[in-house]
Amino acid sequence: MTATRMAGGSPRRRIRRGRVALHAFLITMSLIWIFPLAWCFFTALRPLSDTILHGYFSWPTTLNFQNFIDGWTNANLGYYYLNTLIVAVPAVVITLLLASLVAFALTRVRSRVNLFLLMMFTAGNLLPPQVIIVPLYRMYLAIPIPKPLSDNGLLYDQYIGIILIHVVFQLGFCIFVLSNYMRTLPKELNEAALVDGASLFRTYISVVLPLCAPALAALGTLEFTFIYNDFFWALLLIETGSKRPITSALNNLQGEFFTNYNILAAAALMVAIPTIIVYIALQRQFIRGLTLGSTKG
Repeated sequence: MTATRMAGGSPRRRIRRGRVALHAFLITMSLIWIFPLAWCFFTALRPLSDTILHGYFSWPTTLNFQNFIDGWTNANLGYYYLNTLIVAVPAVVITLLLASLVAFALTRVRSRVNLFLLMMFTAGNLLPPQVIIVPLYRMYLAIPIPKPLSDNGLLYDQYIGIILIHVVFQLGFCIFVLSNYMRTLPKELNEAALVDGASLFRTYISVVLPLCAPALAALGTLEFTFIYNDFFWALLLIETGSKRPITSALNNLQGEFFTNYNILAAAALMVAIPTIIVYIALQRQFIRGLTLGSTKG
């Protein structure tokens, strides 16, 4: 007994060592993730003249919020915020609505093709968007849409075109998550609703959808972040500069021969504010949505 304790130590001591190592690892990773954000904020507070004189890796002599004011006015962030919301909000709402309908049909309506359809939606997530750049671009130049939805009669260079592309590429992931979550809901709820005379659509609206609120909130947070931060599709499918989203506003701050990285850092921090607000507002539902299904009661 004594030899065993000398060789391996007591179980309590091994647990303490494991916790210390785990906490040390987590603290180290947290610092690695926080450092770029903290350095970006530090750079945004420094005037360009102070940075040029002493260098970026130096102690500042002056700190102020002038870069934030200049970044807001020079990049016209307010206008581009509106452009991004015009794309992001409808795209998120439409994606979650369609995904919940499809997931409900796959999990609550018996059919032999349900598994095949779920596999097809899931397989769509494995397709890199860059693979279909050329055919998608040519398709957007060829597909006509009514004038009220487009000022040029095409999907290209229109908000609706960007909304559709986001919905299509995010739909498979949302269906996969929601279908897995809906499988954890008791089927007796559907049977009770049908016995009470509720239609299938009424069951979806009044019974299943409210129970999916945590999962929908988690997906809504993720999808808003994905779409809000998009730069690739906006650059490819929108030609008019005044229609591009907020990420393009940051790109406009980069000059051909000179870039003021202090103002760029301030603008980047302001651009990140909406996603932080959305996460804080839905934080509780987001965490619940991520942990749902981990235990079975």
